[in-house]
Amino acid sequence: MTDFFDLRNHGTDLRCEVLAGATTFVSVMYIIVVNPAILQAAGMPFAASLTATVLVSAFSSILMGLYTNNPLVVAPGMSLNSLFALAVAKGAEVSYATALGCVFWAGVIFLLLMAFDRKRRIITGVPRMLRLGIAGGIGLFIALLGLRSGGMIVTHETLGLAMGTFNPSALTFLAGLLVTSVLVVRKVPASFLWGVGLTTALAWPIGRLWALGAPPAVAWSGWLQAPDFSLLLSLDLIGAASMAHWPLIFVFLFSCMFDSMATIVGVAEVGDLVDHHGNPVGLGKGLLACGGALTAAGLLGTSPATAFTESSTGVRAGGRTGLTAVVAGLLFLPFLFLSPLLSLIPPLATAPVLVLAGVFMLKPLIYVRWERFDDAIPFFMAMVLMPLTHSITQGIIWGCLSWTVLKAASGKYRQIPPALLLLDVLALALLFNLERFGH
Repeated sequence: MTDFFDLRNHGTDLRCEVLAGATTFVSVMYIIVVNPAILQAAGMPFAASLTATVLVSAFSSILMGLYTNNPLVVAPGMSLNSLFALAVAKGAEVSYATALGCVFWAGVIFLLLMAFDRKRRIITGVPRMLRLGIAGGIGLFIALLGLRSGGMIVTHETLGLAMGTFNPSALTFLAGLLVTSVLVVRKVPASFLWGVGLTTALAWPIGRLWALGAPPAVAWSGWLQAPDFSLLLSLDLIGAASMAHWPLIFVFLFSCMFDSMATIVGVAEVGDLVDHHGNPVGLGKGLLACGGALTAAGLLGTSPATAFTESSTGVRAGGRTGLTAVVAGLLFLPFLFLSPLLSLIPPLATAPVLVLAGVFMLKPLIYVRWERFDDAIPFFMAMVLMPLTHSITQGIIWGCLSWTVLKAASGKYRQIPPALLLLDVLALALLFNLERFGH
C-alpha cells in the first residue's frame, strides 16, 4: 500500500492518510441524508435515494483515489441536487427517470471531452490568478456553510444574511470552534476529528437525539435500516436523449465540469499539490474520474456527483494521496445499513471544521497584486460570488468573463488564452440555461 500510493515521496504515512480519510468522511457524511431529503421534491423515495447516494459516494471516491492518487472525495453535489430536483419539479415535464438519463448522458459527454482534450487546453486555459481566486472562493464558501450550520449566521428576509442569536446552539458552536482551533494551533494529531467528537459531546444536552439542524426526513428508527435498490438502473436513456432535453444535459455537464475543476484546483492549492507549472497534479485524471462518477450517478439513481470542497479538511489533516479518498469512500459503505446512526452527529458538530478549513483555503490571497486591477477584479469576482450566490459555478463564470473583458479593454490580448474564450462562450450558454431551469 505504501508503494502503490507512493506515501513516502508524498511525505505522509499510513496512519496520517487513514486519519485524513476519516476527517474528510466526517465532513461530508451529511450528504447521505441531506441528498435524499432534497431529492424527495423530485418524487424519489427517500430510502432508495439514500442507498444510491451511499453507493455513488463510495464508488466515486474509491475510483478517484485509486485512479488519480488524489485525496478528493466525490459524491452527489449539493447545488446540483437542488438543480436536479428543480428540473423535475418545475421543468418541462421531466420525470426523474428522464433526469437520471440526462445525468448519464452528461457523464458520457464529460468523459469524451476529457478523452479528446489530451493536452487539457480547456482546463489549463484558466489563468493562474483566476485559479487562485477560485481556491479562495471555495474557502469562503465552505466557511459560510460552517457558520450557517453553527447558527452564527442566519438567513434574513431583507438583508440576506445576518448575525444569529446567541442561543444554546450558537454558543455550542463557538465553544467547539474555540476548542478545535486550539487543537489545530497546538498541532494535536487528528485535531479535526477530536474537534468533531468534542463538539458532539457538547451538543448532547441540546435537542432530542442531538439532531440539531438535521433534515426533517431524518428520524430515529433504530440502529439498522436495510438498503433499497429500487432506483438502480431506473433511468430513461431514450427519453433523455431527445432534443427537448439537451439543455438539461448541457447544464448538468458544464455545471459538473466547472464545479469539479474548481474543487480540484482549490484543494490542490491548499495542499500544495501542484507541479512546476503551478497546475494541480493529476488534473486530467481527476476530471476523468469525475466524469465516471457523473455517469455512475445516472446508473445508480441519484443526482449528479462532483468533487467535494470539504476534501480540503482531509488535506489539512495531512492527507496527500489517494489513500485518503479510498478510506473515506470505504467509510460510506457501512451506512447502507447504519444510516440511522448519522442522526447522532449533528451538522453543528462539523461546522467548526468547515470554518477552519475555509480559513486554510484563503492562502491564495497573499499572491494577489491588488494594485493590478485587471488581475485583482476577476480574482475578487471569482472569490466573492461563490459564497454570496452559494454556487461555485457562478464564481467561475463571472471570474472568466470579467478576466476576458478587462484584459481586452486593457489591450492585453496575449493574456487571454484561446481556451478561455471557449469557456466564456460555454459560461454564457450555461447562464442562460440555468435561468431557464430556475436555478
